[in-house]
Amino acid sequence: MLKFSDLDSAKNADGLVPAVIQDNETLAVLMVGYMNGEAYDKTVSEGRVTFWSRTKGRLWTKGESSGNYLNVVSIAADCDRDTLLIRVDPVGPTCHTGSVSCFGGEAAEGFIRRLQGIVRQRHRDMPEGSYTTRLFTKGVNKIAQKVGEEAVETVIEAVADNTPAMIYEASDLIYHLLTLLEARGCSIADLEKELYARHK
Repeated sequence: MLKFSDLDSAKNADGLVPAVIQDNETLAVLMVGYMNGEAYDKTVSEGRVTFWSRTKGRLWTKGESSGNYLNVVSIAADCDRDTLLIRVDPVGPTCHTGSVSCFGGEAAEGFIRRLQGIVRQRHRDMPEGSYTTRLFTKGVNKIAQKVGEEAVETVIEAVADNTPAMIYEASDLIYHLLTLLEARGCSIADLEKELYARHK
């Protein structure tokens, strides 16, 4: 595990290290804060992001008053070891304005990864009345059949030069593909690794 003493905090006059907070599912940047050794150690030990608040002059755990905690998934230092990248599972909106990110409101970009998380949760909880639950109940063969059907419908609309309909059908295809991946214990990350290996 990375230690605060491994970081080059001396580059900043106040001895603080910037921490970029990123949503682990969507990869959206949620906010930027600053940490000293005490804040970093508390973040590691409790699994929730804690900053050194320059305005409050004290440790500040994000969500301590709102309940919108940032649950730590991973922590990495940049190549110069003077900045942290912390991937989190956020509980509720990150920004005090109610927005998902301090850099803007709810965005469509990255939603496929969020949808993957929703599909995973449906698989875990199997809520009654959910279409996704029904798919998982019917099994891999039925889910795979739906992927095939949506792929054919996407191709038909593409050949017919009907872009809006193609996007609609392709969205159905992606949803069912995410469901199939989950049913087989796979994820978007597995596809990324395969595509990256091919690119190299």
